[in-house]
Amino acid sequence: MINIHEVIETNKMIQKENLDVRTITLGISLLDVIDPDVDRLCENIYQKITTAARDLVKVGDEISMEYGIPIVNKRISVTPISLIGGSACKSPEDYVKIAQTLDKAASEVGVNFIGGYSALVSKKMTKSDEWLIRSIPEALAATEQICSSVNVGSTKTGIDMEAVRLMGHIVKEAAVKSAIAPAKLVVFCNAPDDNPFMAGAFHGVTEGDMVINVGVSGPGVVKNAIGQVKDQDFSVVCETIKKTAFQITRVGQLVAHEASKRLGVPFGIIDLSLAPTPAVGDSIADIFHELGLEKAGAPGTTAALAMLNDQVKKGGVMASSAVGGLSGAFIPVSEDRGMIDAAETGALSLEKLEAMTCVCSVGLDMIAIPGDTSEETIAGIIADEMAIGMVNQKTTAVRLIPAMGKQVGDMVEFGGLLGYAPVMAVNSFGCGDFVNRKGRIPAPIHSFKN
Repeated sequence: MINIHEVIETNKMIQKENLDVRTITLGISLLDVIDPDVDRLCENIYQKITTAARDLVKVGDEISMEYGIPIVNKRISVTPISLIGGSACKSPEDYVKIAQTLDKAASEVGVNFIGGYSALVSKKMTKSDEWLIRSIPEALAATEQICSSVNVGSTKTGIDMEAVRLMGHIVKEAAVKSAIAPAKLVVFCNAPDDNPFMAGAFHGVTEGDMVINVGVSGPGVVKNAIGQVKDQDFSVVCETIKKTAFQITRVGQLVAHEASKRLGVPFGIIDLSLAPTPAVGDSIADIFHELGLEKAGAPGTTAALAMLNDQVKKGGVMASSAVGGLSGAFIPVSEDRGMIDAAETGALSLEKLEAMTCVCSVGLDMIAIPGDTSEETIAGIIADEMAIGMVNQKTTAVRLIPAMGKQVGDMVEFGGLLGYAPVMAVNSFGCGDFVNRKGRIPAPIHSFKN
């Protein structure tokens, strides 16, 4: 049983070390509002969301005030919209209508993001999937709160290379339409059903009608804990990270159960992910420095990240039987001041980031690249990251931001939690003949477990 004394014990973490509950995300199934008429479907979607989420922000604010725990975001995720719009939408333009409806509903209930403008195409695209994907650039440009994701691969099915090639085009087109749009678009392999973190959140089809998922963060807390055992060996460091992750997760557990009780919605999972922000002291890169690396990207960085990720997961599982989502360590460039500094000074390259994604929670996240990067090259980067996820049986993701009119070394500003980022160099050699092949890369041999 969780009690208030456990929260009081973490007061220092909250006040001085940037501990926060990054998000309370209400998952809402839209399977029961499907209609063959797009206008009626939009009305059904609006009514379902505004009814289900009417108290979400209020309850989140009440919990934050009562327990003194910062709850940064209140968000919504919905069933992948390509599944909901399949019978009603006859063109990408029809899907944009749904996006605008989702945006209107999100504004009405006061959340900052709504995820689920998504398609799951790890084996093959239906026409409905393709229409939604082709609508993404316009949908993101025409809305404020919409987040989008496309799952193009899995360990069980392989990688849909036609979808990968299309996503190279979509990411580039989204950047042309809106500088911020690619920051709200994630390409996944092995996307989890219960991810509360944007931009990749959606309400999985295996979930119930509604669910509360909570995402907790705390890189600053972990950094300071490691600082207390600076001269100790790895066994002490690992135990310290694990115990700290345990404490952080318990805070999330309290918030999750309170939100579940007050909203009358089942509790799903806690996602304990060390997701940094641009704030000073809230950095994954600072953890690397505390562990003894001069900069993120120095030799040893991948090993340090593997250790950190594993101990965070172990501590979370000790604290709660409902740890899920992504859980571990995120390594976004633009949202982490230490990572930004490492990229600016040349310590961190795209290739080193790719190596680090083999052991982190997600993948290539919030990376600005030159605006003249070709669609084929973007597709090639996506394909590489999807292959890492497929072969290693882990979730990987790509969130690349082509910075139109910018070159390597220029700075791009996104604002808010999205921060800012230096434009990073991309390998200039071509991959067009590879990514333009038709078909699917088959699942690896170790996927056959029946």
